[in-house]
Amino acid sequence: MTAELPPGLALQKVDERIMTLNVGPQHPGSGHMRIVVQIDGDYIVACDPDPGYVHRGEEKMAEYRNYITNIPHLERPVIHDSCNVLYPYVLGAEEILGIEVSERAKYVRVIASELNRCIYTMYWLAIYGIFLGHSTMFMWPAGDRELLIDLMEKMTGARVTHAHFVPGGVRNDLPPNFEDVCLRQVNYFEKRIKEYAAVFYDNPILISRTRDTGVLSRQDAIRLGTTGSVLRASGVDYDLRVKEPYDVYDELDVHTNVMKEGDSYARSRVPWLDMMESCNIIRQALQKMPKSGSVRTKLKPNPKTKGPETVYKRVESGRGSLGCYIVSDGKPEPYRVKMSVGSFRNLIALPYLLKGEKLGNMPSVYWSLNYWPVEADR
Repeated sequence: MTAELPPGLALQKVDERIMTLNVGPQHPGSGHMRIVVQIDGDYIVACDPDPGYVHRGEEKMAEYRNYITNIPHLERPVIHDSCNVLYPYVLGAEEILGIEVSERAKYVRVIASELNRCIYTMYWLAIYGIFLGHSTMFMWPAGDRELLIDLMEKMTGARVTHAHFVPGGVRNDLPPNFEDVCLRQVNYFEKRIKEYAAVFYDNPILISRTRDTGVLSRQDAIRLGTTGSVLRASGVDYDLRVKEPYDVYDELDVHTNVMKEGDSYARSRVPWLDMMESCNIIRQALQKMPKSGSVRTKLKPNPKTKGPETVYKRVESGRGSLGCYIVSDGKPEPYRVKMSVGSFRNLIALPYLLKGEKLGNMPSVYWSLNYWPVEADR
């Protein structure tokens, strides 16, 4: 090899041709996170993710507010999936405070959760499109998600951060005629996202950049502890809405989307299929939901537990398993709140998947892991 190089450029050692690149933390392809990659020519030989650039201290702040006033700030790590990020905390608070939730409130939660899941996924899909240079797949999801944002605004009074889930149910009941509007919007939304197949998922450019890149085997997906769409794209049939149903998910028919390839293409396709399943879940919930009744259990000011208690609850968020561990010492404020988020668990797979890949494939592999930096740092 050295004989073919011009004089003066001969490399005596392999290490001399290894270059270290810092991608981020203010780079649109890293998402407020630094990715340190070592490359040999065009190939990545090592990757070291460096999260922590958007740390908010959410878990520590939860120790200084009561179970109700914690709601608005705990949704901040994932503002575009605020219902799901609040869900496990609210379920845990209800158990630890001994609060009963009405049947109608549970259905309202499921509807809001699935709407928010789609809103989050459309944002993720828009960013994925622009990462791959597919500007149409930035504009389409960014526009179509407005259909569901309008529904969430009707439901909660806010377009992005809703603070809608509270211990005891939801903040307010559905507005008049919401069921009819929701059904109409969801049906049209489902029709729209089915059109993504032709323009995006059957696109030869997307296929060439994602098929057989960043392959994560079933065994490695389990061994590394991945979750959500990353886990299901590697052939593992696991969804908490089915395996550990909460609220009224056990009364609904939920289909789990699984692919066996484990590559970036499969990881990009599973969330898209999940959105269509969310539409199916919303239709079922609208049909089965009680037409009247309370949606919130009234609580005393500064509710507190009877004594020391601990509880752990988890739900299926847009990024996968999202758990919340609450420790109480009997005071109105929780003694400790700890969150286990899917983003951080999926990030563990990044160094394994990027090793041996071309540098140009880094964005498609990285974003296919359904990673949200603010949630991981929280």
